[in-house]
Amino acid sequence: MKRYYVLSLSLILVAVLILWIGPLNLLKEIGSANWLLLLLAVIIHLLGVGLRAFRWGFIINKPWDFKNNFVVKTIGLFAGNFSPVRSAGEPVTALAGKKINEIEVSEGLSAGLTERFFDLVIVGIFLIASSFLIPKIRFLSIIGAILSLGMVALIYVVNWRESSSIMIYKKIHPFLEKLPIKAEVIDNFYNKAIKGLQGMVEYTRSFTSFKNMSIMIFLSISCWLIECLRLLVVFYAFDVEISLVSVIIIFLLANFIGVVSALPGGIGSIELSMTGLFVLFGVSGDLAGSIALTDRLLSFWIVSFLGLIFSSFYAHEILDEIKKYTLDSKGMKKS
Repeated sequence: MKRYYVLSLSLILVAVLILWIGPLNLLKEIGSANWLLLLLAVIIHLLGVGLRAFRWGFIINKPWDFKNNFVVKTIGLFAGNFSPVRSAGEPVTALAGKKINEIEVSEGLSAGLTERFFDLVIVGIFLIASSFLIPKIRFLSIIGAILSLGMVALIYVVNWRESSSIMIYKKIHPFLEKLPIKAEVIDNFYNKAIKGLQGMVEYTRSFTSFKNMSIMIFLSISCWLIECLRLLVVFYAFDVEISLVSVIIIFLLANFIGVVSALPGGIGSIELSMTGLFVLFGVSGDLAGSIALTDRLLSFWIVSFLGLIFSSFYAHEILDEIKKYTLDSKGMKKS
């Protein structure tokens, strides 16, 4: 039930923003926007998702299996969009990858964490740079950079260091044993988790090379810049001129706040933080809120809708894979 309360809080925050703007003012601002540019923003965002799908395919050595990669990545984005800190994104992507890309779950987890690693590296570097460029958001940028690079270090320990990743899991496992779950289920999960971590680190190390890392940096920067370009086009659609540098800083800070808030997909927190940051950069309140809500509709909600459609086709298979990691055949008979 707790997740429903959290989602309700997110929707309440969005409703508060709409009421603050005024529904009529919101409709007026959106109605006056350039709809061709808004359509262009949607296309740019879908191209960005396509680039992320290509990056996923590059890591699993199937870069040209574009259709399947796009479906897997969209399912993962959908799962991440409705989980705190986007925590469900990597596991669900890995499970979808097993079914659709025909890869091992450990390989999918390795790919997902590798993606998250480079995304956070780029965020950390950009936020450090922004702290020097714009003094008025320096404190927030530094905090964001520290947390982002802290997560980078944690992912490195889990995804590249076998002994460390297993040690971390063994520290967590006693808490799982206290849950009201059958002992054989916990034991089955423990064995598969250890084996999965070993396979994950082994695949990550096999992928790690100077060439692959260089390509990953390029792809990750490109993914972030495409998302920022989409937001810039949305600004232009509302006849607001703003520099790309400002858009990059706003976008990164808003997403950082969305993650820290731990709300599913940052719903509510990202819209509010984007509005506040837009105002900080000189955009009027009503217009700032309208741009924030429109951008989220064209990006977050459209991809979530696509992910929901794709997930409906593979939900049964994904649930079966989850059961394999928790219940063996013997355990299922007893449950």
